[in-house]
Amino acid sequence: MKFEYDVIVIGAGHAGCEAASASARLGASTLLITIDMNKIAQMSCNPAVGGIAKGQIVREIDALGGMMGIVTDTTAIQFRMLNRSKGPAMWSPRAQSDRMAFSLAWRELLENTPGLSMWQDSVNSLTFDSDGRVAGVMTALGVEFKARAVVLTAGTFLNGLMHTGRVQLPGGRVAEPASHGITEQLREMGFTTDRMKTGTPVRIDGRSVKWELTNLQEGEDDFHKFSYLPGVRRKLRQRPCHTVYTNSETHAILRAGLPDSPLYNGQIQSIGPRYCPSIETKIVTFADKEEHQLFLEPEGETTQEYYLNGFSSSLPIDIQFRALETIPALKDVQLYRPGYAIEYDFFDPTQLHHTLETKRVAGLYFAGQVNGTTGYEEAAGQGLVAGINAALSVMGKEPMVLSRDEAYIGVLIDDLVTKGVDEPYRMFTSRAEYRILLRQDDADMRLTPRGREVGLVDDERWELMQSKLAQRDSLIGFCREFSVKASIINPSLEAAGEQPLKQGVKLIDLVLRPRLNLRLLASMIEPLQRFLDENIEAERRDEIVEAAEILMKYSGYIERERLIADKLHRLESIRLKGKIDYASVKALSTEARQKLERIDPETVAQASRIPGISPADVNILLLLLGR
Repeated sequence: MKFEYDVIVIGAGHAGCEAASASARLGASTLLITIDMNKIAQMSCNPAVGGIAKGQIVREIDALGGMMGIVTDTTAIQFRMLNRSKGPAMWSPRAQSDRMAFSLAWRELLENTPGLSMWQDSVNSLTFDSDGRVAGVMTALGVEFKARAVVLTAGTFLNGLMHTGRVQLPGGRVAEPASHGITEQLREMGFTTDRMKTGTPVRIDGRSVKWELTNLQEGEDDFHKFSYLPGVRRKLRQRPCHTVYTNSETHAILRAGLPDSPLYNGQIQSIGPRYCPSIETKIVTFADKEEHQLFLEPEGETTQEYYLNGFSSSLPIDIQFRALETIPALKDVQLYRPGYAIEYDFFDPTQLHHTLETKRVAGLYFAGQVNGTTGYEEAAGQGLVAGINAALSVMGKEPMVLSRDEAYIGVLIDDLVTKGVDEPYRMFTSRAEYRILLRQDDADMRLTPRGREVGLVDDERWELMQSKLAQRDSLIGFCREFSVKASIINPSLEAAGEQPLKQGVKLIDLVLRPRLNLRLLASMIEPLQRFLDENIEAERRDEIVEAAEILMKYSGYIERERLIADKLHRLESIRLKGKIDYASVKALSTEARQKLERIDPETVAQASRIPGISPADVNILLLLLGR
């Protein structure tokens, strides 16, 4: 039995799995500790991955060499590309997964990762050396493990407390115990902590649903997926989702139950998610709305269990029953279990460096919901970065930090450590000022080189990326050089309802037309079809064609945004940390002095993003630095 490791990861949720996998694959001996090895990567809330901006994060995880995209694709039972009616910067992949298959796939992956061990237990406290650096952990079973770095990814388990009406049960999620000791220990060391709240809906027996009264929502079956590896595919039987709507009778029953709602009777005091509200919050906040859409989402390939997305609730069980029975399709509904809310501890993320190492304790990293975020994808992205940096640290290598114009993960982490959180943080495309640069289609071009630099991208993935890049650019080059004669193309253009050409043009000029695309043009122009057949590999042709087409159609927007990002990089290069005694600079506003002291930004650019820091404050900092 081994009791000393390079890195210990506490918690095997989505953050912990990515952290442990990355750390071990980089060559650090790694131990993953979890309360229940049968609940690894448990999808505690909805059995889905991705969505608006979240899907981009999963593609970035895959591009860096992480595993969430691979596991999601192989266990998906439905896939959709959201926001197709908008520009490609907004396209966001989303998949329903088989909940049990997802967990089993992650466990199989972790158990077969060289250099990674697992231990089933709860961590009660951390240990430290004489210099105050983290030195390991002590478990509930009384076992001490030593390590040079520890990654805390405890999710909702730190002093977790579940609420269903006035009933309160301690736990990290239903039927699982909470974790005690770590919050109290770190608070005594000076860490700032607080409480947050999240929730989950009822689980429904599909045999009790009147499916003929629901609206069918089928998935898609094209080339899109999460992983860039061509060999990774959806293997399971695809299943549809269904939608239903609440009504005024539903709302009346819910409203009558509000006095017993933990959210409204003072039982829950912590901060809840603004962007994923409970059904009781919806009927209060949107009192004039007569109906709310709900989604019946299957929990697996063969199960009858359905997740009722949109009906998160902590109301008493009888209120949940009665409200659901007012929905025609659910008149005879049978539940597996009711919805509930859960409160848990989190740490102010401004106490972290961009590496996700804590400022107060060297070698200690935080990732996931302990940083005030919500969502599997946000957690996994942080876990990947924390695991990479923990391993790089013990190996004496430079850390990996992702910038805001490089990845949504970079936006996420910078928002956390610079601005902190006053509610559970959820990623949106609107949070990224460079979202045209951060599209889901080119995450591999942005981040696979970064994954290669740190050692997480293997030869196969690297060669696939380089091959795709060469094929994409050769297709763009062909479109720029190939001339199209008006007399030859005009009959096809007119048949497609397009304006005919007055003279010959380069093929790219036709690509730039909004209603034309390369697939359609290939059916009109034989040399283009021949080029695709001879030069673009068949297995990835759709993916490569789409990537090339987006670059051509949106090149002006992409170049303009890159110029803006490059200008702001100048401020990123001006180091600030440790160079100014903020308290002594009276020219700064009082708010600026207090926030700069507390957050201690690394660069002038980071300082400029702190809420309350004005352009005048930034100019003062530049003057003090002689810039």
